[in-house]
Amino acid sequence: MALSLKGMQQLYDDMGIPQKVTKFVQEAHEGIKAMFEPIDELREYHQARILKFMGQYQVSQRHFYPSTGYGYGDEGRDTLDKLYAAVFGGEDALVRPHWVSGTHVISDCLFALTRPGDVILSITGKPYDTLEQVIGMGNDPSDGSLAEWGVGYKQVDLTPQGDIDIPTVLSLLDDPRIKLVLIQRSRGYSLRPSLSVKQIQKALRDIKSKRSDVFVVVDNCYGEFTEELEPCHVGADIAVGSLIKNPGGGLAPTGGYAVGTSRAIEKLSYRLTYPGTGREVGSYAASYTPFYQGLFLAPHVVGEALKGAMLMAKAFEKLGYETSPRWDEVRYDIIQAIHLRSAEELIAFCQAIQSASPVDSHVLPYPWDMPGYRHQVIMAAGTFVQGASIELSADAPLKPPYVVYLQGGLTYEHVKLALMKVLAQMYRKGFISLP
Repeated sequence: MALSLKGMQQLYDDMGIPQKVTKFVQEAHEGIKAMFEPIDELREYHQARILKFMGQYQVSQRHFYPSTGYGYGDEGRDTLDKLYAAVFGGEDALVRPHWVSGTHVISDCLFALTRPGDVILSITGKPYDTLEQVIGMGNDPSDGSLAEWGVGYKQVDLTPQGDIDIPTVLSLLDDPRIKLVLIQRSRGYSLRPSLSVKQIQKALRDIKSKRSDVFVVVDNCYGEFTEELEPCHVGADIAVGSLIKNPGGGLAPTGGYAVGTSRAIEKLSYRLTYPGTGREVGSYAASYTPFYQGLFLAPHVVGEALKGAMLMAKAFEKLGYETSPRWDEVRYDIIQAIHLRSAEELIAFCQAIQSASPVDSHVLPYPWDMPGYRHQVIMAAGTFVQGASIELSADAPLKPPYVVYLQGGLTYEHVKLALMKVLAQMYRKGFISLP
C-alpha cells in the first residue's frame, strides 16, 4: 500500500518543515536520481571485493574476540591488518583502535619516516589545520612538533586548475634532504578540488622516476570507496585514514588505519609501539566485530553519503548558491562544500543540521575556539560515534567566504530530511525564498 502523502506532510509539519520545502526538495531529488546508477555500480564492485577478501582470510567468530594485556597472538587484530592490506591495495597494513584520528595516524607516519635534518614536502598546498602543529608551522613550533625535532617543511600549491604542479615538485626534489612527500587527497578547509586517484597516480609516477628513495604518504581521509582504485593500488608508500570516516561504515567506534609497502609499514609499527617490537603487541579489550562489520558495510554507506551530497548540491544550486563539487560533477570524496553568504547563514545551516540529528538534536551549536584550529569553528555532529564524519555532520571555520563543509550520512533518507530542516530554517529566517 502506498504511503499517504497527506500523512507524510503531517509528519513533516510536526518537524517544522513547510510544504514549500518538501516540494522543493522532492523536485531536487527527482532531478538527480538518474545519476545514482554509477554510484550503485561502484558500491556493488567494492562490496564484492570485500566479500572476496573476507572469504580469502576465513574471517570467523574467533576474530571478533577481545584481547588483553600485551595482545600476543591476537588473531582479530592481525587478520584485520591483512584484510585492509588486500582491500586497499597494499603489501601490509596496520589497523588499530589506539589511533584517535586520521591526524594521529598521519603524525605517526611523518615521525616514523623522517629523521632530524630531513624535509617533508607537501605537494597539495597547506595541509589540514590539525597538521600545522604536528609539522610546527609558524614562528612558534608546538611542543614536540617535527620542527622541534629538526625536520623541515616545504609546500607546493596546486595549480589554478586544481592539479599537482609536477614541474615545481620535481625541481624541489633536487634537494636531497627531502625524504617524504605528503599528498592530501581531500580538500580540508579549503576551496580547492579533491584529487582523483588518477591525478595521484601521475604524481607518483613522476616522483618515483626521479627519487625512488622518497616516501610518498597519502592522506586518504574521506576518499575511501569513492573510486575503483585506492592510492596504494597506484604506488603510494602509505595511505592512511580514520575508521570513524568512510572505512568504518558508521560502526567502528574509534581508530585509524595505514596501508602501504612492507618497508613503510614496518617503520610505522615501531612508532606505533616501540622499536624492536612494533606490531606484535597491542590488545583491545572490546570486540573487533564493529571493525569487521563496519568495513563490510562501508561501500553501501559511502554510496549513501555520495547521493546525499549530490542532493545538497542540487538544492543549493537551484537557490543560486555556489557549490563544490557541483551536483553533476564526478566526486572523489564525500565532502560537499557550500558557499553561503554570511556568518548568520552559516550558523543557521549548522544549527539546522544538528536539529536533524538522531543524537543531541536538542543541542544548539555555536562557533568556538576548537583545539588545533586557527579560527573559531562551528560543528554540527549529532552522531552515535563522537566526531564520526561518515555520519551526517557539517562544520566550518567562521570566516569569509563562509563555506560550510558537509559530509557523511549513513542513509540517503537522513540527508534528505536534514536538507529539509536546513531549508526550513533558512526560509523562516528570510535567507532564501521558495516558489
